[in-house]
Amino acid sequence: MKYVGLATQQRQNNIRSLALVLLFPVLVIGLTYAGVYAFVHFGYEYPSAQLVNGMFMSTAPVVFGGVLLWFLIAFFINTSIIQNATQAKPLERKENMRVYNLVENLCMSTGMPIPKVNVIEDSALNAFASGLSDKTYTVTLTRGIIDHLNDEELEGVIAHELAHIRNRDVRLLVISIVFVGIFAMIAQLGFRSMLFSRGSSRDNKGNALLLVIVMLIAVIGYFLSILMRFAISRKREYLADAGAAEMTKNPLALASALRKISGNPNLSKQAPDDVAQLFIEHAPHKAAFASLFATHPPIKKRIEVLEQF
Repeated sequence: MKYVGLATQQRQNNIRSLALVLLFPVLVIGLTYAGVYAFVHFGYEYPSAQLVNGMFMSTAPVVFGGVLLWFLIAFFINTSIIQNATQAKPLERKENMRVYNLVENLCMSTGMPIPKVNVIEDSALNAFASGLSDKTYTVTLTRGIIDHLNDEELEGVIAHELAHIRNRDVRLLVISIVFVGIFAMIAQLGFRSMLFSRGSSRDNKGNALLLVIVMLIAVIGYFLSILMRFAISRKREYLADAGAAEMTKNPLALASALRKISGNPNLSKQAPDDVAQLFIEHAPHKAAFASLFATHPPIKKRIEVLEQF
């Protein structure tokens, strides 16, 4: 796959980030209106459009404000959330000069700020990048990947994660993860509220409306999930692989590293699926249809692309 260039990839990810920021409030407002509409038709004997609209106008600012506050908190503490979920901790420099030399040499060769380096004390072979700014950008490596890869292979993996930072994939991923988490909670609360609500004497109409609302939430959730999958696009992995090959001038080293990683990518304490999307290799399901919705392309195909680079 041809590398489209850093500036182009950054611009594309900025556009995707803006699209997600603009789209999510629209979805929240739509769900709020649907909820208010259901509440009026469940609880009032003589529902009307005027009543629905009035209640929506008074409810929407509260809901939107709560969601915005939730997003801001999750957005700014995402680094701590990821560290807690993966049990990552800072990698001691004195005892790991090999790793720091590789990170610093790659950063100096590309003129990018040096990120923090964390380690997960696990024998699995995996790595990921996180953070939202130069102060919080972090490359996290498992102990297994540090111990089992040679210098060229480890350099390729680190370059791959640095490429994610340079391409601003990390910010896009964090926005996607936070939005999916908020939507999932809203959908769950809405479903439970409808499930345990009790209608008036108009039970038949209420049950039919309940079914429509549940189906609406399910459909919106499905398409939002698909949207986020595309936002987290598999293409970013190919582009990060290409960026690493460009940095190291050694695509075969990364191909060799990916081949080793494919044999043991899963941590002993499995990270939540949304956080695991950050990993260099993430294959949560083995079902045949699961590949259609995977956030990562098959590692075999990535190796084939690198070997033809």
